[in-house]
Amino acid sequence: MSRIALCFSTMTIAGLLAGCSIPGVPVAAEPDVRELEVGKYEVDRHAYDIAAAGHGAVLEGIRMADAVVPSIDIDPSLSHGRTSSVLTTVDETIGLLAEVSRPVLENRKFVTGYVAAGADRADPPGEKLPVPDATAITTVLLRFPDQGTAAAAAKELEDADIGVSPENQKLSSSKFSDAYLHWRPGVPSVGAFLAHGEFVISLYVQRPRADSTDLVSWVDKALSAEVPLLDAFEPTPAAELDDLPVDPEGLLARVVVEDRTDRTPDPLRFAVYGPHRMLQAADDQPTRQRLIQDTGLDRSAVVDSTLLHRLRDADSARSFMNGLIDTAGAEYDPIGAPNDVPGAKCLQLNAAGNKETEYAFSCFVTYKRYVAVVSSDLEPDVRQKVAAQYALLANSL
Repeated sequence: MSRIALCFSTMTIAGLLAGCSIPGVPVAAEPDVRELEVGKYEVDRHAYDIAAAGHGAVLEGIRMADAVVPSIDIDPSLSHGRTSSVLTTVDETIGLLAEVSRPVLENRKFVTGYVAAGADRADPPGEKLPVPDATAITTVLLRFPDQGTAAAAAKELEDADIGVSPENQKLSSSKFSDAYLHWRPGVPSVGAFLAHGEFVISLYVQRPRADSTDLVSWVDKALSAEVPLLDAFEPTPAAELDDLPVDPEGLLARVVVEDRTDRTPDPLRFAVYGPHRMLQAADDQPTRQRLIQDTGLDRSAVVDSTLLHRLRDADSARSFMNGLIDTAGAEYDPIGAPNDVPGAKCLQLNAAGNKETEYAFSCFVTYKRYVAVVSSDLEPDVRQKVAAQYALLANSL
């Protein structure tokens, strides 16, 4: 997994301080941001006046993050987030579904999707699958052009999936009679599809033992959590996807970058998410959930390797920052932060960390109700990012 993909699930992302002269009017009790050293980073007030330009389905997939239930809300035991991501193409979706699903997705004009998965324990180090005796659930939400197409797709996906093996057998749910379920006797897992509006909910449930009654009960539990959440989500009509705003509240424009040109919606590098994204892949969902609820996180923006979170108020922002630092993990050590930037805090990756998936330096910048997390493998660069991010927020708000 890339370092950007890890940003929402772990602490990963950094910052510190350096420079050049910039415009800005100092506010009482704040530093004069014109004096901060920001290097190559742009810090003037900005707005991304850009259209979806054919990327409306990507924007809808990003919105769908808040329509997919975190595993902890299915069952409190499912406290370890395993993955979460937007599915922008059929190729990205295959792998979560069987290869035989490809013609269905293509013929039924799959629009976009989102996946979140969790388990009752962490995956073994270096592995991408849960241990055999774990309870694990993967929820994939697939968007189709309309309700009729979604209903047809659900049945065809089930037919394709159950046909993979002659040993597969149908199961049924008394609670969700329209759902398609199947399993292979003796194998402790079950697959399910349920059409709901323009969507198909796909579930894969793994349990420690092969008991069909038990497996159906977990499908019911997952759908009981997912369906109400999906009901609360307002899908964008297919004909209006390209009318979706790219940066409706200006959060992306408040994230420090070296180059603002040629930006298009991208789930990992240019996106604004609701609060579920920060929870779905968290290693410790109970702790992350309490932090989100206590501080009122409502939006998170990611641009390149920098995250910007919007909290309830300034006190909540400081609490959120401290909560992220407290749960960063033993692979990070605290280091001195730039004195010129009020409240900034920094961490450095130690020998226990993985330099392939984590940045060497990660720093936190607070300004009013915002917390930014900036990162780099170079200390001088991360110091510039800290100063630049603070200056940009001061110039923007």
